[in-house]
Amino acid sequence: MIDLRTLREDPDRLRASQRARGEDDSVVDRLLGLDERRRSALNGFESLRAEQKSIGKSVSRASGDERQALLDRAKDLAAQVKVAEAEADRLAGELDELLLSVPNIVEEGAPSGGEDDYVVIEEIGEKPSFDFEPRDHVELGELLDAIDIERGAKVSGARFFFLKGVGARLQLGLLNMAMQQAVEAGFTPMITPVLVKPESMQGTGFHVAHDKEIYRLPEDDLYLVGTSEVPLAAYHADEILDSRALPMRYAGWSSCFRREAGSYGKDTRGIIRVHQFDKVEMFSYCRVEDSHEEHRRLLAWEKEMLEKVELPYRIIDTAAGDLGTSAARKFDCEAWIPSQGRYRELTSTSNCTDFQARRLRVRYRDAEGRPQHVATLNGTLATTRWIVAILENHQQADGSVVVPKALRPYVGLDVLEPVSR
Repeated sequence: MIDLRTLREDPDRLRASQRARGEDDSVVDRLLGLDERRRSALNGFESLRAEQKSIGKSVSRASGDERQALLDRAKDLAAQVKVAEAEADRLAGELDELLLSVPNIVEEGAPSGGEDDYVVIEEIGEKPSFDFEPRDHVELGELLDAIDIERGAKVSGARFFFLKGVGARLQLGLLNMAMQQAVEAGFTPMITPVLVKPESMQGTGFHVAHDKEIYRLPEDDLYLVGTSEVPLAAYHADEILDSRALPMRYAGWSSCFRREAGSYGKDTRGIIRVHQFDKVEMFSYCRVEDSHEEHRRLLAWEKEMLEKVELPYRIIDTAAGDLGTSAARKFDCEAWIPSQGRYRELTSTSNCTDFQARRLRVRYRDAEGRPQHVATLNGTLATTRWIVAILENHQQADGSVVVPKALRPYVGLDVLEPVSR
């Protein structure tokens, strides 16, 4: 959540952020009003409590009428303290609830607007030129006997699939290469839980009560994660980290689950938008003042992976209205998809500043020994969707697919050949 001290000192910063996101900026005045009322109620409670303690000490030294008067006053104060405490708690609860609904403050320089208002930072690589009619990944997957969508739907329903044979080998090779790169860059590899408590989901920035994209197991009050960012963000919840260890970087491998509730009619063909996929996710804890540079490092590692699989891609600076709740800035890497004639997102990296850390209470001690909230950042290093771009960009006329050179040791093949049926 946002820092109340920052809000008090510079409310116009949040107002500008809300407007950039296309959100209601009147929430700033509601927050300031609630904060003032809560602090006033808390001061009133503390003043009454101090008087109550003082009278409690005086009773033992008094006698006669004075003692009785003090006892009567103590009784009256006890009732007032109880009411004042309840009011302070009520206002604190209202303030916390409102704070949880407010997204992170957008980083200066991020574009304003919605989904289509991104800014292209750079385009990298040459789009393939085919002297034949290129196939899409679904047709290639069938020729290679690599993707079985029909049986995925039979077994589990729409937007599920099987990866088999070279399709399974391609995904395992891709994710293993991503994890190896992360380890070489100093990340600690993690296999994370895919079920988390509501406080872990809420702490990362998801609204469990209202987010229709999240799968929930109501009997257990657990949620299936849509990214290993969630368990990695909550990994150090309620801890004070060793400042000497910062930045702390983890690479999480997990299956991910998304209901895709708002995507009816979108990407119904193939494995671009599905309910279950695998992903290697980078996650970093660092000082807030270092988060801008750390964000660029995560982007550089994403670019390194994309260049290893020899894909043409572009980097976009995501507009404020498309950032999501936790991100202050987000860069997406989008690969060229020949069958669609357009770029599609393969990776994203977000700087969440201290927004998640405040919710999850993750801190470190500064040079003066004072607790400070860390910044958290995340970035995708490889995911199942990459298979779409790899198959389509590296296809040949006969339906075979050339495996990118860097990926070959992990897949065990130079070329994926069509299967005779």
